Amino acid sequence: MATCYRHPTRETNVACSNCGRPICPDCMTSTPVGMRCPECSRQRTRVRAVTPGLSRTGTPATIALIAINAAAFLAEVAAGGSAASLEGGGKLIHDYGLAGPQVANGDVYRIVTSAFLHAGPLHLALNMFALYILGNLLERGIGTARFLGVYVVSMLAGALGALLLDPNTITVGASGAIFGLMSAAFVVARHRGIEGLASQIGFYVILNLAFTFSVPNISIGGHLGGLVGGAIAALVITRGERLARPGLEALGLLLLAGVTVAGSLVVASSA
Repeated sequence: MATCYRHPTRETNVACSNCGRPICPDCMTSTPVGMRCPECSRQRTRVRAVTPGLSRTGTPATIALIAINAAAFLAEVAAGGSAASLEGGGKLIHDYGLAGPQVANGDVYRIVTSAFLHAGPLHLALNMFALYILGNLLERGIGTARFLGVYVVSMLAGALGALLLDPNTITVGASGAIFGLMSAAFVVARHRGIEGLASQIGFYVILNLAFTFSVPNISIGGHLGGLVGGAIAALVITRGERLARPGLEALGLLLLAGVTVAGSLVVASSA
């Protein structure tokens, strides 16, 4: 367990939400953005515009991801007709959905493209609503670059989980990435000492897991894979914050992405 940076004999699980240094109860100052150390609590947070009309607290990645998913669904309907459902056999779902045999035959792109396809408007609406809520929370909290890193790792981990449990079933949807955002938000909230928010997110994760295991035709592997991938990605980020080494975060996320893709290829080839 880490020890307070001002009181080395006191163990603590709480870190300053600004600088990441571990702090004990005597050194904690509660702020709207989490617990802060004495030095950081005296600082005023300044927000500078990166480009006109866009601040560091914006959510450009969240908006872009929602737009891409919506555009992909419109393309599904245009290409396959009707609601482009799994049973109906939408053309894009068959050509770009995740399936072990096709990945093993060289369609590696399905690991990514499947995460932007959806089996009907309700499937899309539920995922995009969750992405909007979690994106506004997490992207504002950790920044756009980190948010995208978590999203990509969660998406790839979701594909690996789906291939592990259902390699011969066509799987589509952003749910793996969504579950990863949930677990990442939980880990980051705990790391920054925002226990109330962490409890709310944890309850939300439990509800979604109950839904995953109780409703048929849901990719259990995809959800669990994304959940694990997002949590590990968030741990990499929080570790980088504590050590103040952003390069370590980037390297860790790249390694996670590479391992999940390699794992998917191995699983697909052995299915």
